[in-house]
Amino acid sequence: MIQYKVSLKSLNTFGIDAIADSYALIQSTDDISQILEKHGEKELLILGGGSNILLTKDFNGLVLKNDIQGFRIVEESEVDVVVEAGAGMNWHQFVMRCIDCNYGGLENLSLIPGNVGASPMQNIGAYGVEIKDVFTYLDAYHIKEKKSKRFYFDDCKFGYRESIFKNELKGEYLICRVAFRLSKKHTVKTSYGAIEDELESMGINHPTIKNVSQAVINIRQSKLPDPNKIGNAGSFFKNPIVSMELLEKLQNKYPDIPHYPAPDHKVKLAAGWLIEQSGWKGKTYDNRYGVHKLQALVLVNYKDAKGDEILALSSQIIKDVQQKFNVSLEREVNII
Repeated sequence: MIQYKVSLKSLNTFGIDAIADSYALIQSTDDISQILEKHGEKELLILGGGSNILLTKDFNGLVLKNDIQGFRIVEESEVDVVVEAGAGMNWHQFVMRCIDCNYGGLENLSLIPGNVGASPMQNIGAYGVEIKDVFTYLDAYHIKEKKSKRFYFDDCKFGYRESIFKNELKGEYLICRVAFRLSKKHTVKTSYGAIEDELESMGINHPTIKNVSQAVINIRQSKLPDPNKIGNAGSFFKNPIVSMELLEKLQNKYPDIPHYPAPDHKVKLAAGWLIEQSGWKGKTYDNRYGVHKLQALVLVNYKDAKGDEILALSSQIIKDVQQKFNVSLEREVNII
């Protein structure tokens, strides 16, 4: 059922008040085909959890809210299991269900906002793990051709916070279901970030996947604002990947600059550190919006900010980091 002139404020984690010309809830592939037949050639926006977008204006088209649910075992052996989930399922709830079943591989990705369908699109990652590490396949619906297609690993062209769905096929498909190969005999990853320190403070010497998940949750809750209380989209910028040559130049001036190995003999820098060193951490405008006081990577909407105000703030941050470090920041959030 299509609704008209619908506020999207409660459907994006930034809490930006924008109006959709028309809106429909999708709970199956049948819903997609029926609604698309009615909507004509209007511009289309697909919403999942609304956690990775910044709305800068009203949307003069059709918004499809992806609410496809489901959780099933596709195949299982003594060592692993393939789990398929509906794209509209809340990501953290999905991770918790897998951990309750003792399926490992997603524990480092606990408490990431959004829905399952966004995970391969963004190739979401945290604490040394990315979706591509456990991805098996996804089923998606081609909006113009009105038919479904299955994408396997090589089809998706995963990169750092990238996939084919953010580039060549952007806006062409609606992701319906995603399948992941998870372990039943676990090897936990604890070396990235502050996980080991947090486990130690928890008194854990031999961590389970549930222990690692709880450590990640504790860390994220300690430094990231809850979008239910303060509007935000999590990390607003990607961590930039630079050459070893540039890193060496920066180390001469900033010996303590955080850096991590990246493919092709490059290194990944911490965008939050660069932003903080540029003087932006905790900066606010009229007590309405600004940069979070505990994590400079997160831009926040305290009260009734406009999307274009937050976009302008991000542009100024990009400019200042470029001038100070000769490093180009790239937005992780989709600008609408």
